[in-house]
Amino acid sequence: MQDIAVIDNPAAAAAGLDPIRARLLAELSEPSSAATLAGRVGLPRQKVNYHLRTLEQHGLIELVQERRKGNMTERLMRATAASYVISPAAMPAVAPDPQRAPDRLSARWLLAVAARLVRDVGELITGAGRAQQRLATFALDGEITFASAADRAAFAAELNAAVTRLAGKYHAASGRSHRLVVAVHPSVNGDQAR
Repeated sequence: MQDIAVIDNPAAAAAGLDPIRARLLAELSEPSSAATLAGRVGLPRQKVNYHLRTLEQHGLIELVQERRKGNMTERLMRATAASYVISPAAMPAVAPDPQRAPDRLSARWLLAVAARLVRDVGELITGAGRAQQRLATFALDGEITFASAADRAAFAAELNAAVTRLAGKYHAASGRSHRLVVAVHPSVNGDQAR
């Protein structure tokens, strides 16, 4: 089971977003049969089987084991990932595009950049998985408290200058290109945005 999988197929996204199927995916962090799941989620086994087949067709769950139980074969299924992210590639016609509104101070632009990040890294993860190779990535995540909006603006200016200097120092005319994303946004923790 993968830690996280990126869904880029529209039909797979629709299948995973169905409330019953989403609940079954959550229940399938450990292998389970349709009969066991039916008891847990309070649905008839036939209806659970129907949803499991749909999830399996879209690669969201996988067969772990088959075993004979009386005159029938019981199939134990498991989710293919502990978590799923739906890529904007699942809805390409309406996917956010940072080029449409390149205002670096806009929350919508930040969201479009983040969507592109999910799409791109999702494609890279898929390709690396097929090639059975590791994907070279790096990320920073932290939290900072600013005393004022002026301090936040000063921080953004200094961060921009530092990143621009580093990019200039290491940027080469040839080699493998990498995308750099640095984001600053208010924390979502119940506090009022400042």
